[in-house]
Amino acid sequence: MLYLDNAATTRRKPAAVYAAMLRYALLSGGNAGRGLNRLSLGGIRAVIAAQEAAAELFNIENESNIIFTQNATYALNMAILGSLGAGDGIAVSAMDHNSVLRPAALHGQYTVARADSTGYISPLAYRRAINEKTRLAVCTHVSNACGTAQPVEELIKAAHTRGAAFLLDASQSAGSMNIDAKSLDVDMLACPGHKGLMGPMGTGLLYVRDPERLRAVIVGGTGSESESLAQPETMPDKFHSGTLNIPAIAGLREGIRFVLREGAENIGKHEKCLADTLRGELINMKGVTVYGRSDTGIVLFNINGLESGNCAAALGDGIIVRAGYHCAPLAHKALGTVAGGAVRASFGYFNTKSDVNRMIDAVYKVSRDTRLRQ
Repeated sequence: MLYLDNAATTRRKPAAVYAAMLRYALLSGGNAGRGLNRLSLGGIRAVIAAQEAAAELFNIENESNIIFTQNATYALNMAILGSLGAGDGIAVSAMDHNSVLRPAALHGQYTVARADSTGYISPLAYRRAINEKTRLAVCTHVSNACGTAQPVEELIKAAHTRGAAFLLDASQSAGSMNIDAKSLDVDMLACPGHKGLMGPMGTGLLYVRDPERLRAVIVGGTGSESESLAQPETMPDKFHSGTLNIPAIAGLREGIRFVLREGAENIGKHEKCLADTLRGELINMKGVTVYGRSDTGIVLFNINGLESGNCAAALGDGIIVRAGYHCAPLAHKALGTVAGGAVRASFGYFNTKSDVNRMIDAVYKVSRDTRLRQ
């Protein structure tokens, strides 16, 4: 199998991730915060250790302000819906994922920053989307569709200048780019654990710099202040309602530690190098159209005359890519791929040059055969 769908999830994880999950499930297994027995306390320690690892990776001063969720979608929904009240506006971008666009649409009062044909959000376009009613501004760091990276430093400044808080969607950048939450001055940061952070599925996190400014939209048992009907305000209990997936969080901790050892920048350079090689060949290949920019390890393309789903299928069962709209409909409008979407090949740290060569050969064969039939 040639796995090139790392933007959806990294299929191969570091061995320590699997070992940590198995070790916790077999030898621990306590419900974190539910009692003072050693198993319950062990669960709390596992959560704290994962918070500390994430705080080190993102340069977050207070690890207690890191919340674990079941994925980035939950984290983004918590951040968006917990920030907005009646009359508040939210600014999003055309390159955002539906996990941002749908909560914004649900809230109802939103504006959209336009992207150019490469998927790039200019600071000017972003500033125009922020008005006097905007309480929260959101933008994806890297497009999950085409891999274009956004100038988030300038976007954050634009939001703060207009008095809006900024939420960074780092779903495609966490683990492959250096992200310094302190120097970026982000108010909130959300990302999944199962992509660039190398953790298991069912994990995600949300960093909240000022927890008192965020309303808890999911409440319930926290194991603390159980005598009260009010949700605790202490962190992270304010947002940790219900039983946490501690085995997965333990695995995520090891995934983050792997990224810390290897270096997010080094991981990103490797992925981009592979993607650049593929992109360069596809751009010069007859009957193939490539979209976006060469910023990251994602390559979005179509073979002329083939619907994207048929193109992905023609590559063969042994090549795993993603076709369609990638849960980012406005992005495909900007890119000009709204009629049928496009094929996405996304590289991970464990992919190799031989994987690139195999992909090049497969695309060439399908494009040649398609031209001959036309």
